[in-house]
Amino acid sequence: MKIDGSCHCQAIAYEAEVQSGSITVCHCNDCQAQSGSVFRANIPAPADGFRLVRGTPRTYLKTADSGHQRLLAFCEVCGTTLYACDVDRPVAYSLRVGTIRQRQQLGTPQRQIWTRRRHAWVSLPAGMESCDGQP
Repeated sequence: MKIDGSCHCQAIAYEAEVQSGSITVCHCNDCQAQSGSVFRANIPAPADGFRLVRGTPRTYLKTADSGHQRLLAFCEVCGTTLYACDVDRPVAYSLRVGTIRQRQQLGTPQRQIWTRRRHAWVSLPAGMESCDGQP
């Protein structure tokens, strides 16, 4: 599915190809802190199907407890987080669902990860694949 998205102020815009129904909800502490919410919804876009069409995001190098590093891209004007990707030669971009114009057409999340960090009052659809940590 071809999608397009942008930050809140429209300074940065992108196009991508994604597979509808491939949303992951992450409950990890980093996603909670970086989103300012209790989880973050992401959808993967293959690197060869992702293209910035306007602006250049700022990036932040995040190092996980495991030592794995990811670049987090955001708009330096409005602060919207746009995506994460591997530092060297990204294979895919983990797009933030809230930045996608067609977000209502992406389907229901298929899995949730880091469920041991999920807040007790957060409920998601029954039967969703779940993982206690990083799959």
